[in-house]
Amino acid sequence: MNRQELAGIVQEMKPAGLSLYYPQGDSAAFWRQALSSGVLQADISEIRAEAHRLDGEAIPELTYTLFSIFAQSGSRLEYERVYFERRRRLNTYVFLSLLEPENAAVLENLLDTLWAICGEYSWCLPAHLPAGHNAADINGYIDLFSSETGFTLSEISLLLGDRLPPLLRSRIRHEVERRLLRPFLENGPYHWETARHNWAAVCAGSIGGAALLSVDDPAMLTDILLKTENSMNYYLEGFGEDGACLEGLGYWNYGFGYFTYYSDLLRARSGGRLDWFKQEKVAQIARFQQKCFIGGSYVANFSDSVPRVHVHMGLSHYLAEACTDVERPPSALRAPYTEDHCSRFAPALRNLIWTRAGEEVEAWEASSCYLPDAAWMLSRHVSEAGSFGFAAKGGHNDEPHNHNDLGHFILSGWGEVYATDLGSGEYTADYFGAGRYRYDCNGSQGHSVPVIDGKYQEAGRGFSATVLHASAAAEKDELTLDLTQAYPVTGLQSLVRSLVWHKEERPLLELTDTYRYEGAPASWTERVVTWRRPKLLRLGSILLPGTAGSGVEVTYDPQVVQPEITAHVYPDHFGEDTLWHSLDFHVIQPGAEGRLAFTFQFL
Repeated sequence: MNRQELAGIVQEMKPAGLSLYYPQGDSAAFWRQALSSGVLQADISEIRAEAHRLDGEAIPELTYTLFSIFAQSGSRLEYERVYFERRRRLNTYVFLSLLEPENAAVLENLLDTLWAICGEYSWCLPAHLPAGHNAADINGYIDLFSSETGFTLSEISLLLGDRLPPLLRSRIRHEVERRLLRPFLENGPYHWETARHNWAAVCAGSIGGAALLSVDDPAMLTDILLKTENSMNYYLEGFGEDGACLEGLGYWNYGFGYFTYYSDLLRARSGGRLDWFKQEKVAQIARFQQKCFIGGSYVANFSDSVPRVHVHMGLSHYLAEACTDVERPPSALRAPYTEDHCSRFAPALRNLIWTRAGEEVEAWEASSCYLPDAAWMLSRHVSEAGSFGFAAKGGHNDEPHNHNDLGHFILSGWGEVYATDLGSGEYTADYFGAGRYRYDCNGSQGHSVPVIDGKYQEAGRGFSATVLHASAAAEKDELTLDLTQAYPVTGLQSLVRSLVWHKEERPLLELTDTYRYEGAPASWTERVVTWRRPKLLRLGSILLPGTAGSGVEVTYDPQVVQPEITAHVYPDHFGEDTLWHSLDFHVIQPGAEGRLAFTFQFL
């Protein structure tokens, strides 16, 4: 769309008001009903419990000492804990002010928190600012969290309206324009404007959303939306037609969530003339969430994704209404109010205003699918014995939030994971720097893939897998990958991995690696990654023990391989040391050719 066409639509846009959020724009009626609505009682109880925790607590300070830790050590957690605690405080007092409009003490806490956030040195995180930046240039930088903050304050100003003092509303508008809107128009282009991942959706979507709520000048709004729409096109280019988010389900929630929040406001203000949800590709992306769950709250957590995910019910219910074949999630998967450690306002608000009462869903139904653009196989199998999951992937080692994980697989059953993806580790400077693949969760040493001549897979688009066969069917799912190009091993002529998932009452996975080598490798190890402590049952059989079920029996040929069990520790996404085990099958006498076969049988 060119500027002239967009300008014509902007001129005819409906005013920004409470009708963007509530039926008939009636805020008071919505929150009165929410108090008696069974569907929101858990959320409201959690908000009140959080307010009780915060009562009497001073607004935590973002000190210079905290701010400078990242530059000194590369550690992010110290500053970010306080930054996100301030956002949690903001969210809690906003929601309680809407639920209890007569409560003057709550409103006073909200006003002080808003004032404090307006006065922050930067809304960006230190990890996202250039090293050695100048204070005079601080308003020239825009990151994920500065964008989110501007969007949040713009929404709060509209939602609370005249309950906020004129000075505070004026300051919010001034800070959003000074820190976001003017720099977006005058200082860009920013690197994320053409990103094909979550940054484009979150940054541009938040700025576009803030503009739709607060910019009165049609020319300025047109210029902002023109840039925002361009970034949304780039964001969607990061998806194949299969709708898979290569960054993982957590970043689908994040990026596609902000894409949706912006698109909803745009569609409403334009009277449906600008509607991203008319695109089939967008609807396909909306269906990604329901495909990822492989058992309970466990997901196929490839890339920087945590193993267990709870869903944003508001976003999920909105997508189920906006797109065909999007399933409502099981109610047990509702994300608690306090789960988001970043305390993002936009999804928390929409968990309240978009969640709909309806038929209770107890569990996802059985499902299998192959996503050809991502080269992911995802399977959720349900039998009389229980619920079981399998996932495996091909692709390449230059994906967003990349892990070196070609040929890697996950097995789950009875609400536990047996063959594991470690997921995302603690974010530090080194995690996104030269040391990224020394972290077990990122390098192939922390994935269920071979180790050849002591060498792991490497990062880069040239390190890739070729899909030779893929099929998802009622009785079995199959994925066959050529992994020859995944390794920097000169003598490797061919490596083909076959994974066959037999969906029996107690399912069975067959794993076969077939290789050819020029001469013979000095060593060859087949690695399985697990949180369980493996136990040798007998020669040729190892148990991955479970607590809910008997576990998974791994069988191997003791004439060909010898097992070794090793304990490891890695810092998880929240900085907690987490134990994992490698179950290594060392080939006893590697030759020029080899066929290495294993079975994983649920007992």
